[in-house]
Formats: sequence, C-alpha cells, structure tokens
Amino acid sequence: MAAVTALRSCCRAAGRLVCTHRLRSCSSIRFIKSKYVCVFDKSALKFSHQQRLFRTSAVSCGQIVQFKLSDIGEGITEVTVKEWYIKEGDSVSQFDSICEVQSDKASVTITSRYDGIIRKLHYSIDDIAFVGKPLVDIEIDASKGVAPEEDVVETPPMSHEEHTHQEIKGHKTLATPAVRRLAMENNIKLSEVVGTGKDNRILKEDILNYLAKQTGAILPPSPKAEIVPPLRKTETVPAAPKDKARKIPVPVSRPIAFSGKDKTEPVTGFQKAMVKTMSAALKIPHFGYCDEIDLTQLVQLREELKPLAELRGVKLSFMPFFIKAASLGLLQYPILNASLDENCQNVTYKASHNIGVAMDTEQGLIVPNVKNVQVCSVFDIAVELNRLQSLGSAGQLGTSDLTGGTFTLSNIGTIGGTYAKPVILPPEVAIGALGKIQVLPRFNGKGEVFKAQIMNVSWSADHRIIDGATMARFSNLWKSYLENPASMLLDLK
Repeated sequence: MAAVTALRSCCRAAGRLVCTHRLRSCSSIRFIKSKYVCVFDKSALKFSHQQRLFRTSAVSCGQIVQFKLSDIGEGITEVTVKEWYIKEGDSVSQFDSICEVQSDKASVTITSRYDGIIRKLHYSIDDIAFVGKPLVDIEIDASKGVAPEEDVVETPPMSHEEHTHQEIKGHKTLATPAVRRLAMENNIKLSEVVGTGKDNRILKEDILNYLAKQTGAILPPSPKAEIVPPLRKTETVPAAPKDKARKIPVPVSRPIAFSGKDKTEPVTGFQKAMVKTMSAALKIPHFGYCDEIDLTQLVQLREELKPLAELRGVKLSFMPFFIKAASLGLLQYPILNASLDENCQNVTYKASHNIGVAMDTEQGLIVPNVKNVQVCSVFDIAVELNRLQSLGSAGQLGTSDLTGGTFTLSNIGTIGGTYAKPVILPPEVAIGALGKIQVLPRFNGKGEVFKAQIMNVSWSADHRIIDGATMARFSNLWKSYLENPASMLLDLK
C-alpha cells in the first residue's frame, strides 16, 4: 500500500508540471496515465501485479536456489532416484545427504551444497533424473550468500503458519531396493520398521514381520494347497488295522482366484547397463571351449586353510584360487588380458590383471573386479572378495569397483549347472564360467576307480584376435595349477 500511495502522489505532482498536449522525450521511463505523462528514473521503481521483479521483499524469507545434479563421472548422463533422505520443508546443512541415485554402474549418495530449507523435490522415487537439471529447490539465507542469477527462483510470500509447520528432517534408513519396493507396495514407512540387520539395516524378514503384526494386513496369496489341519488331542482316532498301511491325509486344494494385471516398468539401473553391454557383445564372434578339472587336491588344501583364514576374519572360498590361477595363466598368454578397439585396428595389452567376478544380487547381475591380481596373494584376493560381496549384497558398490575389468570369471556353479555359454563383457576379450563341483567316479593311472571332485569350465573368447589353440593352452595351464595347487608356489610372486 505504501508503494501505491507513493506512486499516486508522484503522478499528481508530475501532472501539474507537464502539459497533456506535449510529450517530451526523456531517457527515463515514461508512465502514461489518462491526461498526464509521468517521468520516473529507471532505478526508482519496478512494480507489477503480474510479474514480480523484486528479488527481495519484506515478506520473502530468502532466495531459492535450484540445486542441480552435477556430473558424477564415467560419462553418465542420467540416473534413477532410489531414495529421498529429505522432504519438502526439511532443514538441511552442507554435506547432508539429499538422496541416493543409481546409474547403470553404481549407486551414489548426493549431498547438499547449501544450508537452507527444502522447498521442492523435482523427482519422485524411481524417476529418471538428468545431469545438469534441477534436483531440489533450497531456500537459503540471502544475507549469507547470493546464488548465481540463473539458479535463483522467485519465492512467493510465506505465511507464519507455513514456517511453524515445517517437519523435522527424517533419519536415513538402510535397506536394499528390493526391500524398499516391498515396503512401498504395502504402504509401509521404513522409519516405523525396526531393522535387525547389520547397522540396523532393514531386511525383508523385518518387513514381513511388521506386516504380520499389523491388524488387517494383506499378505500376498499363497499358491500352496490347503492342508487339512490335524485333529485335536481330545478327539479320538479309530485305530487302523495292523495289516493295513496308515492312511495319509490327502491335501485339499481349491482354485485360486487370479486377478492380476500386466505391469510395465522402465529398464533402469543395472538392468539397463546389462542391455547396453549385451547388445555390444552381439558384435563379437564368440569362440567356445569346455573342459573338466579334478579339484580333489584343492578341496583338501582349502579345508586345511579355512580355519587359518577364519582366525584372520576372512571367509576362504574356492574363488581366490581360481582367480590367482587365472592371473598366472594370463602372464603366459597376455592376449587374453587385452582389448580390441572399435575399428579393429589396435590391440591393447593390459598391464594390470583386474579380474571380474560375476555376482547375482537383488539389484541384478553385477561384475565387480579385483584389482591388480598379479601382485596379490591368495589371501589378499580372499579379503578383497569378502569386501566386494558385502558391498554388493548391500547395493553399495562404487564406480571404481565396477569398472576397469580386464578378464572375467563367472561362478555359475554356486546356483547350479555344469556347462554354460558365457557372454564376453566388452571391451574384454575372454570370460570363463565355472560349474558346480560334483563328486564323480574317475579312473586313476592304474585303472582303479576313485572318488573325484570334478568341476566343469566353459570359456568364451573373441575369435577376432584369439584362436582356439591359444584358449586351449591357457585352459590347460589354468587346469594344471588347480589340479596341483602346490605347483602355483613356483610362480607366485
């Protein structure tokens, strides 16, 4: 009102001085009203009901900064928002966690660059966020610093009630994406669930137990047949004749009413990375080679070393031996630890043996790698594998763990199966799939049958630069190290 009153006073004063029939040219702004021409300096006033040109006002609490998603490296241009650690109205400080995003390579936690209040979330859970685009709007104190002009957004006047009803910032909860999805599908707030996992991590069992305790909780229908309940103790059962077998209750089943609907979901995260990688792998002419390995001596050696590793707090599996034997073989056949450029003109021999290990996780297939295996001991490899498996299960593997691989082993035998046809992960040129270990009869040199621990291996190689003889010789060398573990001592460094 004060501004409007001042405006009217100025108009009256100007009207007495300026004739309505004459219009003087002026470098200032002209304000034309009926029968009067009023002249104002440009810096004197800027006011409009439709366009708010004031950057600050008596009722504005501060400037709103559009906090943009910065470049997280590796050529990533878009990510999936997996979890918000804040909500509109929360107060944040610098380096507080804003959200967790997942690219096609790793999960990253985004932290705040400002102290202020969250005014707007630009994305919902599972939305695609783009690098360089606004992620959240944060209201900051204008007296502490001014954001760049293009990042400042005008804020409407805010009432006192809106300030007094700001919610307190929620605490971060630890849970895998699968657990979060289960909670979301059942309208459960993770903050209300008590986690029983490591560091209070919420597990799937915690969600199911929470559902069971809630009144009227709806659980997914079970496809199992309905079993007739046993009789109570007070009821008597007529004794069956001794010459007849006891009758077994027959399960009584009823048709299950199915009312499900098809669901379409976007391809995101690690699944999107797999689509991209496997599409590129189709351009590689694969050559396959299979063999079997007698691991009888290695099984005995591992049983002797397992207690020693446990004393050091490390779980010792067969994979550290497989990986180290592969590295020793790559020293003799470096073409298998190489890469071919897109134009098929140059072959790059990798100095480091960064051997990837395929892992099946709740997020999908991931392939972290153990760096510089050529200078690691079997125990060093076991320690690193324990770390990668722990992070992989929690969905916390970093970009450095998932990139830079030069050779890959996939232990499909932990799930089942003997032979496979592994697909090469570009830009690598070879991969091996390991089957399950089976106890099978075999003949020794004297023609006697003995019990052997047999594992099958399936190799795939890029036939553009690797021939069958090279793959077979490498496999034979790798096989000899595993069938005679003591022979690895001669080549260990």
